[in-house]
Amino acid sequence: MSGYDRAITMFSPDGHLFQVEYAQEAVKKGSTAVGVRGNNVVVLGVEKKAVAKLQEDRTVRKICQLDDHVLMAFAGLTADARVLIKQARVECQSHKLTVEDPVTLEYITRYVASLKQRYTQSNGRRPFGISCLITGFDNDKTPRLYQTDPSGTYHEWKANAIGRNAKTVREFLEKNYTPENVATEEQTVKLAIKALLEVVQSGGKNLEVAIMREDSKLSMLEVSEIEKVVAVVEKEKEEEAATKKKESKSEAK
Repeated sequence: MSGYDRAITMFSPDGHLFQVEYAQEAVKKGSTAVGVRGNNVVVLGVEKKAVAKLQEDRTVRKICQLDDHVLMAFAGLTADARVLIKQARVECQSHKLTVEDPVTLEYITRYVASLKQRYTQSNGRRPFGISCLITGFDNDKTPRLYQTDPSGTYHEWKANAIGRNAKTVREFLEKNYTPENVATEEQTVKLAIKALLEVVQSGGKNLEVAIMREDSKLSMLEVSEIEKVVAVVEKEKEEEAATKKKESKSEAK
């Protein structure tokens, strides 16, 4: 690297900021997280890592609430996320006190992205090693889903994935996301879980799913509820495989 990765503020001759790229590699090693925006609901799902036998699993959370109407899931360094979450929550409350309106989803996403960008442009700091999926409802009841990365860029999505194997999950969502597939809450939850099952083994016990509806607060799905959806998805996969097998046999004849 010829020393170009030693300082965050130093560009390499071909225009790279290596520390930012290393932060993006840290994100790729994080747990997979997926967000899906439905017609009147937003769903976040994350891969739940196995916890130690004596550890309280409530302290291992990848989904959090920034405000009554704003959810966030992250992939990457949990300690970095904790700092960012704290500052984002303070900004949500400060905005409400100042202008007497809750933040819009784009406002708080832009705030988080700006904070990340500042850490790529000043000495003595390193970039945040996390990507975030920020979702919820604006004042006009419109569902939103945004994604930010360590460089400080952000975009709005209909569905997206971050973390380990994000590319595989994103490709699945690109093939399967249609307005018809997210018309109801059940279909939206099913699509999010189905996408996670592309890369997560062992079914529902390794998944964490959060739902936010138009007029209600955060709702976390119980393991038993996730298992029911997983059972439906696996049954569909078996039926699809059986159909393909029959078709291949008939073609061979």
